Amino acid sequence: MVNHGFTVGLGCENLMHLDIILPIVIFTIATASVILYQRFEKVIASLFEEKKFTTRDAVLMVVSMGVMVTVIVFIPSQALQIIFIAAYSYMLFTFTYLALKKWFFALLPPAAFVVSYFWFWNLFVFNLFVVVFAILITVYLSSLFSWKTVGIFAALLTVMDVIQVFMTGHMGESATKMIQLKLPVLIMLPTYPAGMLIGLGLGDIFLAGLLAVQTAVKYDRKAGILVAGWISIAMLIFEIALFNIGFAKFFPATVVVVAGWLMGAASQRLTSFKRLPTSRKEERLKD
Repeated sequence: MVNHGFTVGLGCENLMHLDIILPIVIFTIATASVILYQRFEKVIASLFEEKKFTTRDAVLMVVSMGVMVTVIVFIPSQALQIIFIAAYSYMLFTFTYLALKKWFFALLPPAAFVVSYFWFWNLFVFNLFVVVFAILITVYLSSLFSWKTVGIFAALLTVMDVIQVFMTGHMGESATKMIQLKLPVLIMLPTYPAGMLIGLGLGDIFLAGLLAVQTAVKYDRKAGILVAGWISIAMLIFEIALFNIGFAKFFPATVVVVAGWLMGAASQRLTSFKRLPTSRKEERLKD
């Protein structure tokens, strides 16, 4: 998470600042991911031949993400632009083709992205593509995870995030570099009513969507949306602390996302437990 604090408005220094835009956006993206995943689950699963990540795969994925953050700091800017634009274009083409089965229609989204990036780039278009990519990545990769591996992945990703933000500083450096290149790797939103600007990384948004989707898979759609809501609440509470205490410019938002997920999962389990007959409750308590 990137905090660009520039308070606007006179005489507001003593007021408590908060934000509702980012929590609403996170909830919307995570909920959309849950709904779209259920819509395309069979198509995506068949693409990967029903394969699932093992614990080893989850570990390797986190390690590769951590290495990528460091590599971005040192890779030449032009090379970074080429790599990301190519990767995003391929992703847009692939998902559109899977949805429509028409290659000529599948060419339109990547073409629109490239044209927009070079000729019509502004904050609205930037954020629009971040949202699109976040949902696509979540829907595309969610079928590879199980309830066990998503927990391991979330825990390891949080540890990696903390290390790269507070110990190496590479997360902040890579985020700053990609913002300068105008690459859509984090959503940049004006806060309301705090009057600041805040950014949330694509990886953090992906994790929120992934956890919501996996909760929906384990329980039901309502549970997934409930988790999305709890993650949004956790983000709202965290932003209040961030804006009013101002303890960090960069913060590992995965900590907040996982905290929201745990609250949502606990709430779901408690609700499920209350619905059980008395005999089943006694059996659960004995176990």
